Amino acid sequence: MSDSHNKNRLPGRARARGVSLIELLVAVTIGGLLIFGATQVYVDSRATYEVNETAARLQETARYALSVIEPDVRMSNYWGLVKGAGIVIGQAAQGAASTGVAQGCGNNFAHDLQRNLEASNNAYGFGCAAFGTGAVVTSDTLTVRRASAAISTGTTGRLRVCSTRIFANLVTDAGACTAAPAGQVNDLVVDAYYVDRDSTHRVGLPALRRHALIAGNTFNSEEIIPGVEDMQVQLGVDPSGTGGSAQRYVNPSAIPSGAQVVSVRIWLLIRAENPEVGFRDTRTYEYADRSVDTGTTADLNAASAAGRAYVPNDNFRRLLVSRTIQIRNALGT
Repeated sequence: MSDSHNKNRLPGRARARGVSLIELLVAVTIGGLLIFGATQVYVDSRATYEVNETAARLQETARYALSVIEPDVRMSNYWGLVKGAGIVIGQAAQGAASTGVAQGCGNNFAHDLQRNLEASNNAYGFGCAAFGTGAVVTSDTLTVRRASAAISTGTTGRLRVCSTRIFANLVTDAGACTAAPAGQVNDLVVDAYYVDRDSTHRVGLPALRRHALIAGNTFNSEEIIPGVEDMQVQLGVDPSGTGGSAQRYVNPSAIPSGAQVVSVRIWLLIRAENPEVGFRDTRTYEYADRSVDTGTTADLNAASAAGRAYVPNDNFRRLLVSRTIQIRNALGT
C-alpha cells in the first residue's frame, strides 16, 4: 500500500517542478530585449518630438516677427489726408538744426519724414543705446516713419500729424487742429527695428527689438520676440521714381540717387532658445549680402563678419525666412 501510494504521488511531484536555469535565462533575455526595444522606441519618439517642437517654435517666432514688421512697412509713407510727406510742416532732416522735440534717438530722428524708410547696412547707428550688452554688430537696422492708421483720440503728450487734403503739420497739441482749417489727427509712428544680443529674460539669447516713439515725445525700447539672431534688409528701388515697381534690390547703403524705394526684402535668421544634445549646425547661411565670396564667419558680433556667410558650428537649430513687402504708399497716399 505504501508503494502504491508513492507511485500515485510521483506524477504530482513532476508537475510541481520549476523551470530550468536555461529556460529562466531565455525568459530573462527575451524580457530584457523587449524592455530595451520599448525604451529605445520611447527615446526615439521623445527625440523626434523635441525636434518637431523646436521646429514649430522657430516657425512661430518667424511668423510673429514678420507679422509685426510687415504691416508697419506696408503703411510707410502714409501721412493722413495728404499725399506724401513733402508738404508736412514741422518736419526736419537729421542733419538740420534741432527741432528740440523727440530727440531721444538722435537729432531730428522722429522729424525726418522724407526718409519714411531708413535702413543701415551691417551696423547699428541709432542715437539711442541698444538694450543690455548691445546690438548684434553686423545685423541691419530698419526704421519706419508714418502716421498711424487709427485716428488719434488724445490731445497732448506726443507728436501727431494734423492733416487736411491740402495741408499737414506736425503738432504736439492736437487742439491746434480744431482751428481753421480743421484737420484729421493721427499719431506719428516711428519704429526703429534692430537685433539685440540679449533678450529681457536671458543674457545671450538674441532678440528682435525696436525703439518706438511713445507719449511724452520720447522713445521706448521694446522687445518684440526673442530668438531672432540676425536681420538683413535690402530695398527694392524704382530708378525712375515714378513707376512704383522694384527694378532691383540693393543694400541700404547703395540706393541710387533719385530712386524711389517701393518695397523691402527682409531676411530673419531664427535661433532656438536652447542647445540640442547630439545636434550640430554646420550649415552655411548665405542671404542678402552675406556671401561665401567674402568669406565665412562663426561670430556675427565680430566687425569682420559684415557681408560674410554665417557658419555657426554650434548646437542650436535655426530657421532662415525671407519676406518681400510692397509699400502701399510708395508714391504717396
